[in-house]
Amino acid sequence: MVKIKALKNGPYLVEGKGPWKVVSDGEEKTVEQATIALCRCGHSKNKPFCDGSHKTVGFEAEEHELTSE
Repeated sequence: MVKIKALKNGPYLVEGKGPWKVVSDGEEKTVEQATIALCRCGHSKNKPFCDGSHKTVGFEAEEHELTSE
């Protein structure tokens, strides 16, 4: 099962069974952890991952959750 949760005023949390294969700008990276946080505000210096920038730029958005079985 995969669960994607958009945190209120924060990142997307993607939960499931890792490892995750992340392809960004043609570069592939493997992430071993079960939960990863993806940037939703667009200001992370470590895209596609969240670095907490949403806290300093005043990002606001509602919370949502999606699941797949």
